[in-house]
Amino acid sequence: MTNDTIAALATPPGRGGVGVVRVSGSAVKKIAESVLGVCPEPRKAALKKFLDSDASTIDSGLALFFPGPNSFTGEDVLELQGHGGRVVMDMLLARLFELGARPARPGEFSERAFLNDKIDLAQAEAIADLIDSGSSEAARAAMRSLQGEFSRRVHELAEQMLYLRMYIEAAIDFPEEEIDFLADKKLQQKIVECQQTMQDLLTDTEQGCVLREGLVLVIAGLPNAGKSSLLNALAGRDTAIVTDIPGTTRDVLREHIQLNGLPLEIIDTAGLRDSDDSIEKEGVKRAWVEIEQADRLLFVMDENIGMDTATQALLEKLPAQMPRTIVHNKIDLAAHAQGVVTDADEVHVYVSAKTGLGLDALSQHLQECAGYREAGSDSFSARRRHLDALRRAADYVNKGVDALQQQQAGELVAEDLRYAHQELGSITGAVSSDDLLGEIFSSFCIGK
Repeated sequence: MTNDTIAALATPPGRGGVGVVRVSGSAVKKIAESVLGVCPEPRKAALKKFLDSDASTIDSGLALFFPGPNSFTGEDVLELQGHGGRVVMDMLLARLFELGARPARPGEFSERAFLNDKIDLAQAEAIADLIDSGSSEAARAAMRSLQGEFSRRVHELAEQMLYLRMYIEAAIDFPEEEIDFLADKKLQQKIVECQQTMQDLLTDTEQGCVLREGLVLVIAGLPNAGKSSLLNALAGRDTAIVTDIPGTTRDVLREHIQLNGLPLEIIDTAGLRDSDDSIEKEGVKRAWVEIEQADRLLFVMDENIGMDTATQALLEKLPAQMPRTIVHNKIDLAAHAQGVVTDADEVHVYVSAKTGLGLDALSQHLQECAGYREAGSDSFSARRRHLDALRRAADYVNKGVDALQQQQAGELVAEDLRYAHQELGSITGAVSSDDLLGEIFSSFCIGK
């Protein structure tokens, strides 16, 4: 941990009523005395002039001083709340840098809070998730993670594993006690409880990932199948131009929406066909790129035409492993009933983007595909790395249980539980590397 002092704008750059500059580090008191004339009383807002090197006034506003370790970062922290103009904030920052502070890296304030044991790693990530949340449910879940709900669940599971490790390792260290692993009902009960806790946490973490990341849906199909109409219907507004002329959409259109709290990024693409038009060819090329990167594909076809040769040929060209839903559009013209039909491994949803028929069924289907359920009072936000760590931990536990049941190999069980315990530690930062910390905090906003 370095002893240097960092400073950054904590509010978005640009024009606003208020701009906040945050300073943290060992030189905060000295800087406060130079900029304000005196270091403010701890945790009491004071109206002060912000002074330049020649004692002229850069700005005036509120100053707040939080002495460490009772601050967000665990260090001395100064917040200067002035007028939110780009020039005046730049002038104030320049003065702070002149006095010895340096520009903060992205996420460096939160990183220092983590390194000083003010928050754990999962809570630090929840700060960024709260800022970036795409729905009210995601924001509430991120706040619960920030308040420690996810970390508490991880710690509870870690304690269960620790109990098992202690019991088994004690039996290994004192073989004269002749403890029969398989016959010990208490141990078996604790193992079952640990596996159940693991499964419950995995399920909730998967939900937390869905709340944070949502789903990327790509709408694709032949020209004039109603792809843009479906985008507009799902978005609830006329985002894309809709005409009877095939090939109207030439570029990729993106829209972020919510389905009962599930964040979705919906991407409308150009109609997939061969064309001599250079602009349309580029649009089709971009469409295939988006299809390759999608979480799920909505293949839209004109139900009034049906499954003709061109539609079937295009379906066969799509990536074989890509999860997809075939959306039969224009059922108002084809006089087909709305609803969801599962045919072998293919899911068909019958809708009319024009009239709205079947859209509720499509929305419900998409939520089920994402594994989404409405966020409850105990939900929390989570990241893909958390889910991966939990899955690895679960694999270690299951491997250890198999070794216990089949071989009564206490040494193997203890080792697998140790590895599982380390995976849990990587979630909260009890076990972490500089590379991991750099990857996590580099994605944060500057000033957080």
